[in-house]
Amino acid sequence: MPAPAPAKDGPRVNEEIFARTILLIGADGHKFGEIGTEDARAIAEEQGFDLVEVSPEAAPPVVKLMDYGKFKYEQQKKAAEARKKQKVIEIKEIKMRPTIDDHDYDVKMRSMRRFFDEGDKVKVTLRFRGREMAHQHLGMQLLGRIQKDVEPIAKIEQFPKIEGRQMMMVLAPR
Repeated sequence: MPAPAPAKDGPRVNEEIFARTILLIGADGHKFGEIGTEDARAIAEEQGFDLVEVSPEAAPPVVKLMDYGKFKYEQQKKAAEARKKQKVIEIKEIKMRPTIDDHDYDVKMRSMRRFFDEGDKVKVTLRFRGREMAHQHLGMQLLGRIQKDVEPIAKIEQFPKIEGRQMMMVLAPR
């Protein structure tokens, strides 16, 4: 008894099909019915197609006549198209200080809205310097104000937390 062929990605083709009888479907969708594998190979060769196993679990296995090279090429094109349409979510960082001025705050909020529109997450980082550490409540008030301002377009993914001299929060688009 021959050892099973090494596993490969994709369906079995031509000589890799070991079943004695198969259910053959033509290139145009015409059903040949249950047929011997050798006869199916002869038909495929005569018509200039490959035998491609479509459903190996079925009894007997379902095999279709098709141009395997063209089939593989179209599969690769579909996969590339799917990858191209995929959006990679990035985390953009906005840095602020607890004593930020109103105009600067508005500029940062505009950037944040643009990031949310593009589908990215935003990490808001507040950096405390010197004696500002004694007034962390100002930082919490600022993060609360940001949260309230972006409420309709974003939700909190990570609540505000303090790491050393920084306070941070992560927001994700709704």
